[in-house]
Amino acid sequence: MDIQTTEKLVRLATQNVHDIVTLAIEHKDPKRMLVIYDLDSDLSQVLTAAYQANFPEARFVQFNEDEKQEVLDALERMSADDLVVLVQSADFRLSEFRIRLHLFDRDIKVVDHRHLNRNTPDSYETYIGALGYDPEWYRGLGHKLQDKLSATSNLEIICGDQKLVVTDGLEEAKPNLGDYRGMKNIGGAFPIGEVFTEAKDLTKMNGSLMIYAFADVNFNIEMREPFRIDITDGLVTGWGDNTPQDFVDVIEKIKGSERAIVRELGFGLNRAITRENYIRDITAFERILGMHVSLGEKHTVYKKEGIRAKKTRFHVDLFLDVTAVFADGEQIFKDGEYLV
Repeated sequence: MDIQTTEKLVRLATQNVHDIVTLAIEHKDPKRMLVIYDLDSDLSQVLTAAYQANFPEARFVQFNEDEKQEVLDALERMSADDLVVLVQSADFRLSEFRIRLHLFDRDIKVVDHRHLNRNTPDSYETYIGALGYDPEWYRGLGHKLQDKLSATSNLEIICGDQKLVVTDGLEEAKPNLGDYRGMKNIGGAFPIGEVFTEAKDLTKMNGSLMIYAFADVNFNIEMREPFRIDITDGLVTGWGDNTPQDFVDVIEKIKGSERAIVRELGFGLNRAITRENYIRDITAFERILGMHVSLGEKHTVYKKEGIRAKKTRFHVDLFLDVTAVFADGEQIFKDGEYLV
């Protein structure tokens, strides 16, 4: 990147990572803060500079494949209620444990920026913008949406002329809102902004949806002209004539080992990510304001009879060309805006 672009991105990131630490994580003491980073991508360099500008009193340790012991030693010196920030171009590997889960087990707060190298230069500003934290938006609207979905018996998802109906209730909705009050684990992967649920009975989903994007085998987003999929008793049973072959291949691959069933019903809240300005990495893109569903039996948050979590393989996110959503007859989404 040229110097002007880098400086612009660092300025934007400096404000946003400050708000993550102080407003979302509510961490007060930068001296009790460790940032583990690499410089292997443009975004990791930008975010590292932003954290250094905000929290010069924190400890910074560069990840190096040949010197992992230094990182391990730094992690072991952290105590409960300390904060660890991970700025990862890919995914740091340290012995056998997953860093974030290991730290949560020790009651250490975590902010995780991972797979930064999946982002392309044209999406850098979108990614950094998606890190912005607005407590009123996420904690206000987000919890209202969570409460509404948790109490919903019948959900209607409208995609233009197509409609999917979910009957007989939804599971208790789960938030990813940057609001950790009362939670044991403080922090997680950023960007954030989502409330999700699923049908209590997975066979109680019937109708059709229009899809404009889906995740490929490399966890990147594939954008397409909207195409139709048909769902009978929760299973994908057909699709429109313009459905791309690579999506049909995804369905056939899933069916090779498990059912092509719809599970997660996700409601994204991150206003910085749009269909015009999107992020290739699925873990960030799924926060886009709007709806997505998952295809395949894998969804470890909710336990379902007959599905053994350790045996499931597929959780493919599909993004809906949604125009309206009704919860028990009350409209809660219309043309890109939540109405709760």
